Amino acid sequence: METRSFGSTGRQVAVIGQGTWYLEAGNATRAVEVLRRGFDLGMTHVDCAEMYGSGRAEELVGKAIAGRRDEIFLVSKVLPSHASKRGVVAACEGSLARLGTDRLDCYLLHWRGAVPLQETVAAFEQLQRDGKILSWGVSNFDVADLEEVSGSELPVCDQVLYHLEERAIEHQVIPWCEEHSVAVVAYSPFGHKGGFPSRHTIRGRVLDEIAQAHGVTAHAVALAFLVSTPQVFAIPKASDPEHVADNAKAGDLRLSDAELARIDRAFPRGTHARSLPTL
Repeated sequence: METRSFGSTGRQVAVIGQGTWYLEAGNATRAVEVLRRGFDLGMTHVDCAEMYGSGRAEELVGKAIAGRRDEIFLVSKVLPSHASKRGVVAACEGSLARLGTDRLDCYLLHWRGAVPLQETVAAFEQLQRDGKILSWGVSNFDVADLEEVSGSELPVCDQVLYHLEERAIEHQVIPWCEEHSVAVVAYSPFGHKGGFPSRHTIRGRVLDEIAQAHGVTAHAVALAFLVSTPQVFAIPKASDPEHVADNAKAGDLRLSDAELARIDRAFPRGTHARSLPTL
């Protein structure tokens, strides 16, 4: 599994990690087993949030990382409704308790809300001084938001919607993050709720043909395309051991320039969107 520097943290982090949105919706024992299988394959970057299952996803992640915490780059997110100085600290302590750990490697504001960003950042900085988080970042932030939140210290990452059929962040967000050494983390990298192109479509056939040439799945090819930009990481969610193994193969998959160009033509990024796409 390829690792690369995660923003300004100085940490080498797995380029393909594991998302946990709706993790709690399936069989709990199986969910923990899938996460641990991902760890075995090098997918040690794990993302969760207090919102996911009202904390239930964090509890499952806590079971999965038990006995392996030092291997894991652990990320969670605070809701904007908890983004006041006191609220962030309380939310973080709740997440730590559910995760069964004394620290987060990175803590994100899930999206921008009504609380002034300076107040939220002050809370993050307090948590850093207390050793409860090692770094902080943001999620669903467009360039204007990134510029506003960036004071003496920059967020280490921006977690945003990014998949082959939604490439809007390539216009401004990724270039800004590249310029400022901020990691970009792609959530829902296969689209949301069955949005991945079928092999029976022209777009799907492009992915399928490239996948066959490399002996991997079309999903692995899609992930490899997204992380071909050095600033980008991806956090797909898997529901079974076979799926997580397919995702892990993307971490070492190198697409040729011709293959990247072919995918680019099949999935054009389109014009710059007026607002940042989110889910």
